[in-house]
Amino acid sequence: MSTSDGLNRNTMSIPQELKYTKDHEWVKVAGDEVTVGITDFAQGELGDIVYVEVETVGETLDQETIFGTIEAVKTVSDLFMPISGEVLEVNADLESNPESINSDPYGAGWIVRIKIQDDSQLDGLLTDTQYKEEIGAQ
Repeated sequence: MSTSDGLNRNTMSIPQELKYTKDHEWVKVAGDEVTVGITDFAQGELGDIVYVEVETVGETLDQETIFGTIEAVKTVSDLFMPISGEVLEVNADLESNPESINSDPYGAGWIVRIKIQDDSQLDGLLTDTQYKEEIGAQ
């Protein structure tokens, strides 16, 4: 299914092993930490990403709190905490190579690592199937 914006939602990468938010972020769980980035769909909607700003390292933030911003050529978008926790690390490579979010959103384009504060919040995140439904993919 192609859309008027030229995106084919059925061929987008949506890995099964990740969790997702309605804000188009992905979450990879590893013990008591999660790695967070934006989805293939989100980077496609934003276009060429030119800057990522996260100044919340070391802060413990509540779920849905803004933890940073992502800037594309034509827009700036807020980044929301998928779960409550402490922002442990920002992907330092994004400073010199923010376009890695476009080219490898689930790998080199990760944005932050978070120490989980309440792991029950993970149950409220979307599965890959639910996220596909959210964005209108099949």
